Amino acid sequence: MKMLKFLRFPAAAAAVLMMLTAGAFAQTGGVEGKVKNRDGDGISGAAVTIRKDGKDLKSGRTDAKGEFKITGIRSGKYNIVFDAEGYSAGALFDVEIKDGDIRDLGSKLILYVDKGTQIIVRGHVFSRDGFILPGAKVEMYVRKGDSAFKKVVSGYSNGDGEFGFRHDQKGVNTVRIIAKYKGVTGTKDIPIDIAAVYRTAITLEYPEAKSAD
Repeated sequence: MKMLKFLRFPAAAAAVLMMLTAGAFAQTGGVEGKVKNRDGDGISGAAVTIRKDGKDLKSGRTDAKGEFKITGIRSGKYNIVFDAEGYSAGALFDVEIKDGDIRDLGSKLILYVDKGTQIIVRGHVFSRDGFILPGAKVEMYVRKGDSAFKKVVSGYSNGDGEFGFRHDQKGVNTVRIIAKYKGVTGTKDIPIDIAAVYRTAITLEYPEAKSAD
């Protein structure tokens, strides 16, 4: 009967072998950071993709705070693409990643709202005599389906009596603009069909307005 023979390695050699093996697996790097919108709010669920030579190598998504961390990337230079629904995609090029290091991209990864998904409302405020009304308070409300109108933004007409607002079009079927000037209020409802620029004018029953000249 033949006996099986086992090769014996000194304990020190075995330890070195284990260290080398672990080191081989550990020697990768990664990136982390935070994806935000123009207002500084973190964008949840944004896709973060590591690319090299036109190929997607690894990807992940941001958490509820807009933060992400992707590891297991070998040393080299990569392009990193950031994308989120309703926003224009952004990219960083030639980002160097080193073995054993997590590259912090900081919190300056800003995505801007895709104008193709926005309602843009521009208009003027006039008196009943046709004079412009600078300094009128203007508020924008939106309605989705049969729900009540919700205020989303406000501001003031400029020196030319003009105002402008923008908002995500998704689900919005009506925009309501309310203008107020020295106790006088005017309202204009605008039906919304698609993401586009809508122009309007609101005339207030205010007889004392004068020309800006």
